[in-house]
Amino acid sequence: MAAETLTRSSGRVQDLLAALEPRTAEYGLHGGIAAEGVGARIADLRAVVSDRAVDTGMVMRLAVLDIEHVTTLLAHLGELAAARGDGQLAGFCREWAAAMRPEVKAVRRAAVALGGDPDRAAAPLDDSPLTRLAHRTGWVLGSVGEAFDRLAGSIPVSDKATPEERSADDAFSAPKPAP
Repeated sequence: MAAETLTRSSGRVQDLLAALEPRTAEYGLHGGIAAEGVGARIADLRAVVSDRAVDTGMVMRLAVLDIEHVTTLLAHLGELAAARGDGQLAGFCREWAAAMRPEVKAVRRAAVALGGDPDRAAAPLDDSPLTRLAHRTGWVLGSVGEAFDRLAGSIPVSDKATPEERSADDAFSAPKPAP
């Protein structure tokens, strides 16, 4: 379900980009080879590095944030265009924001549904050696972080305070008896 949802939503984003190109060209803005190339390389880097180091559940939750960001950006740009008096651009952005809203909901539903398969949700994105290595490294670093948090949580608060902080705290505790 998740793969099909992401494929469909990705297709809708590609449709948006295709519709956006002539619209932005009217304003002298071009998202051509250089602009799209840089964005694609950043996305590639994330796919190769961070998406490989985390579990499939987190990748799905990040996908929800990505498509929500695109949809919110479209709505925001629609309002900016309306404030400038550009009704055509405002309409374009609002229509696309409305068209993307079902995709946001579908990706969110797929991310939530993945929780019904704990083994898959916790598994690496794919079974390649690089992904397994990145995923295991992520688990080790997460375990080290949790061990540190457990250790820090076992130290009583009063032991964590400096002598100056403890004396300041004492000034606000029970009133001192009169001499």
